[in-house]
Amino acid sequence: MTGTAQNRPNAAASSGEDSRRPAPWQRMAAGGGLLDPSGQLRSTVFEEMTALARRTGSVNLGQGFPDFNPPAEMVAAAVDALHAGHHQYAPIVGVPALREAVATHQREHYGLDVDPDGQVIVCAGATEGMTAALLSLLQPGDEVVVFEPHYDLYGAVVEFAGATTVPVPLLPPAFVPDPDDVRAAFSPRTRAVILNDPHNPTGTVASREFKQQLVELATEFNAVILTDEVYEHLRYDGPHEPIAQLPGAAGRTLSVSSAGKTFSATGWRVGWVSGPRDLVRGVTAVKTYLSHSAAAPLQHAVASVLTSPTGFYERLLEDYRERRDVLVSGLHGAGLNPPMPEGTFFAVADVSDLYPLAGVQDAEGLAHHWAETVGVVGIPVSAFVGPGNRGLYSDWLRLAFCKRTDVLRGAMAGLVASV
Repeated sequence: MTGTAQNRPNAAASSGEDSRRPAPWQRMAAGGGLLDPSGQLRSTVFEEMTALARRTGSVNLGQGFPDFNPPAEMVAAAVDALHAGHHQYAPIVGVPALREAVATHQREHYGLDVDPDGQVIVCAGATEGMTAALLSLLQPGDEVVVFEPHYDLYGAVVEFAGATTVPVPLLPPAFVPDPDDVRAAFSPRTRAVILNDPHNPTGTVASREFKQQLVELATEFNAVILTDEVYEHLRYDGPHEPIAQLPGAAGRTLSVSSAGKTFSATGWRVGWVSGPRDLVRGVTAVKTYLSHSAAAPLQHAVASVLTSPTGFYERLLEDYRERRDVLVSGLHGAGLNPPMPEGTFFAVADVSDLYPLAGVQDAEGLAHHWAETVGVVGIPVSAFVGPGNRGLYSDWLRLAFCKRTDVLRGAMAGLVASV
C-alpha cells in the first residue's frame, strides 16, 4: 500500500456515511431551521408562505418584497450602464463609483469616515456581506450573540462555520432584551454579536442604552459587532443612529447594508460592508471565493442614486409611513392591538384573540386560516426563533406593508370583514 493510500481518509467517512458528524450542509440547514424533525430538508418559511399565497390567490404580506418599481432614475442608470458596456467582471471589491458613494453616504448621513479604498467592499446583497463577514471571523468553538427573533441567515452561517449562536430573547410586547440576559450571553468564547437595527421581524429600533451596553460588552470580551442595517432609511421617528457612531464602536464594527430595501430592488442583489481596514480585509478574502463580484451594471446604477438629495429619503419615509398606517389601522379594525412599527416595513401583532373564531391554536395556524378564508398571508414570528425561545412568540404574526396602498387597503378590508 502506498503512502498516499495510507493517508487517504476513510471513504465511508468522507462520503458522509459517518452519522456521528453532520455534513457542513446539514449544519447550515439546521442553523437556518431548514431541517424537519426527521432530518429532511424543507423550504424556508418565506418560500412556503409565498407558495401558499400563490395557491390561494392571497395578498402576500409574508415575504418582504415591494410590489412597485425602483426609482425611475436608477432603472435608467442601469440601462445606461448596459449601453456603456459594463458587461464584464467588476472588481472584487466593487466598482470605484459605488465604493465612493458608500463612503460619501456614511459620512453625510452618519458622520462616519471610511476610506472607499480598503474600508468598503461591495457584495452580492447584504446576505453575502453578512455571510462573508461571519465566515471571516468564526472558528469552531466560537460563540455569536444573536437577538431572537432574527433573520434565519445568521444561525445558518454561524452553525456552518462550526460556531454556536447564543440567543437572547427580545421580550414581547415591547421586544426589548433584559439587560441581565444580554450580559449573561457574553463569555470569553464570544467572537461576535449581531445587531439588526431597525429590526426584522419586529419593526423595533434599538435604544441607545441597549447599543451602549453592546459596545461595552464587545469591548470587554474583544468581540466584533456585526450590524445588519438594510432598513437604515426606514426609521419613522428621527434618523437612523448606527452603533458605529458610539464611542469605542467604530474600530470593532462591520456595517452591512444594501440597495434592495431602500430602493425597492430586492432582486438586484447589490450590498456592501464597511468598517475597519483589518476587518474588511478578512471579509474581502472570503467574498472573493463566493460571488467574486456583484453585477457590474447594477453597481453603477446604485452608485448614481445612493447619494441622492435628502428629499428622496424623506419621500421614501413618508410613503412607507402611509403604508404602515393603513396596515396598523386595519389590524386595529380587526380587533388587534399591534405595537406601532418604529422602523422597517414590518408590523407584528399578537393574534391570539382571533383563535376561537378561526378554530386554531397558534399564529401559524391562523396564517393558514387567513390564506384560505381571508385572502391574506402573514408569517408566524416563531419561524424566526430557535426551539428554546419559540414559545414566547407563538401568538405573534408578522405582516409586511411594502405593498401598494390600494393593495393594503383591500387586504385590510377583507380582514376586518372576516371578524
